[in-house]
Formats: sequence, C-alpha cells, structure tokens
Amino acid sequence: MSLHLTRLTLSHFRSHRDASVEVDARPVALYGPNGAGKTNLIEAVSLFSPGRGMRRASAQEMVRRPEALGWKIEGLLQTGDALHEVSFRSEAGAARQVQIDGKAAPQVALGRLARVLWLIPSMDRLWIEGPEGRRRFLDRMTLSFFPDHAELTLGYEKAMRERNRLLRDQVRDGFWYAALEGQMAEAGAALQANRRAALARLAEAQAGAETQFPTAELELVDADTPMPEETAALRAALEASRPRDLAAGRTLVGPHRADLRGVFAAKGVPAEDCSTGEQKALLISLILANARALAQETGAAPILLLDEVAAHLDAARRAALYDEICALGAQAWMTGTGPELFAELGERAQHLEVTERDGQSLVENRPV
Repeated sequence: MSLHLTRLTLSHFRSHRDASVEVDARPVALYGPNGAGKTNLIEAVSLFSPGRGMRRASAQEMVRRPEALGWKIEGLLQTGDALHEVSFRSEAGAARQVQIDGKAAPQVALGRLARVLWLIPSMDRLWIEGPEGRRRFLDRMTLSFFPDHAELTLGYEKAMRERNRLLRDQVRDGFWYAALEGQMAEAGAALQANRRAALARLAEAQAGAETQFPTAELELVDADTPMPEETAALRAALEASRPRDLAAGRTLVGPHRADLRGVFAAKGVPAEDCSTGEQKALLISLILANARALAQETGAAPILLLDEVAAHLDAARRAALYDEICALGAQAWMTGTGPELFAELGERAQHLEVTERDGQSLVENRPV
C-alpha cells in the first residue's frame, strides 16, 4: 500500500501565485536558491495533516502579498487503492476551510486519511530549548499513531483555559471547578496513555532497525512533582492543587507540564549535551523510526517533509538517509540549494527546480 500525493496545486499561497506539480510515489527533491519558495511548497503539503502546519502559521500569514486575495491549495492524495481530492482555502484571512472529496470536513479528519511527518531547521534546537517544543514534537509523533490525539488535546486545552480563567478571577467555589477538572482528567489520562504508547512504538522501531543514524532513548517526565496518570488520580490531584493554582493564576499539574528527555543511547549522553551534529542526527533517527513504525502498523509509510536536511549531512550520511527513505517506500519531499545535494538519489527520485522571477515562485521538473 502506498500513501502519496499525485498532484499539488497552489493559488496565491505564500510566494506561489499559481503553481501545479504532478508527482509519483518516489521521493521529491526540490532545489533552488534561498528564498525561491521551496519551503513554502512543502509547507502546503504539511497542511494535509491536522493542525497549523509545519510553521504553525495562521491562515492570514499564508496569504500571498501584496494581493492578499486569500489562498487555495488542492491535492490528489493516493491512499492505497483510493484517490481522494483534498482542498484547503482561506478567504480574507479567515480560518482555513477543509474539503475532502467535495465535502466540508474538520481538520481532525485529515489525521484519519494521511500521516505526514516533518523535520525543519527550527527543530534543531529541540533538545536545548524549553519543554513546550518537545511536547509539541512528541504530540505530533503521537498523532501519527493515534488520529484521535488531536481531539483529546483540543478538549484538554479548552477545559484548562476555562479553569485558568476561574483561577485568574480568584473564583473559590469548588462547584465551578469540578466539571472542568473531570474533563481535564479524562482527556489528560488518555493523552498520557497515547504518548507512552507512541514512545513504546518508537523504541521498538529503533531497536529493530539497521541504520547509520544514532538512536535515542526517550523518556516522558514531569516538570516538577510526579503527575498521576489515571483519570481518578489526576482529577484528585487537580482538586488538591487548587490553592497552589489560585496563587499562581494557572494550572500547575497535568500533561501540559510533561517534558520529553532524550539520551544518545550509544554514549549514554543526554541529548542536550550532545554536539549540534549529534543532535541533528538524533532527530533524523527519530523521524525515520516514526516512519518505520507507521509503515509496519498501517502498511504504508507516511509522507515525509525534510527541509534543508541534506545541507547538514556529509555525503555518506546523505546517501544513508536516501537509502533508508527509498527502502521505506516513502514519498519524502526534501529541499536543498543545489541538485548536487541529491546526486546520490539519481533516478530513484523526481527532481524539481524552484526559482523566483518578478516576485513569483516557479516550479519546473528537471531531468536527472
């Protein structure tokens, strides 16, 4: 079974006024000068999964300037034997609307249709910055295994926002908190269970793989005090934490306080203490493990988006990465500044050149 885009059309999206590409299931090598619009193209592909895409941008930020006419993305998505028409549009900066096979659909429906994983340069600092980015990284991996994870996250965050409003207003009547804490406990326990199950799948995929990339041992930890993970215990912890939370004006216990720790397995060194190159290699290893686990579980490798990944690897590691992607059978969209960065792929990939002319991005197929 194969999961891949066969056609992608952009209208007034970022730097692309009007672009259309037709591709097959092979990896897609995108090359061209900086600022030409390569990342904008793969950002459009990232919208085929739930959420705000790989840049976490608003619909307003994605509009092409100076026209600001709104934007539209259309794609043909092959999922096994089925072909789905998927489109996104935003008018006048409004939230984007999703259609699947001509019918309006919520964003969460995309998670049941396609799995999309990405690695972008801003993630290179994952191990040395705050826990929020690591939670988001973990939740993206978890969502790839459990499509309902997005709904659980939205439900938990909505209830927590309401509880935080009560805390800021210094409401002390327990009646107002009880229902919200029940919702948070139910969704929060399911969130943590999904996260742990995802980490187990990743560990299994890493253990069974032959790869030239270093593996990471991952652990889900709490920000401060241990957090109960069963529904009843989490609800009790939220109730017991009300005095402390009232003083802080926010919720101080729950899965939104969790953190992801990584250790370079072969060296026993925490990921945050590794070199920049080692940290990058660990990230690539995790994305590949995620893809392998999904391929084993669903029968189809996910779509991969790897922005500027080749520039950080020597020729041997680039070749190893390309070999692993091709062995997976994944449609990987990869960007780089020149065709030489994808020379090891040869005819195993399709090559597209992205250039900029008169303020407009142009995309053309190029022979190997």
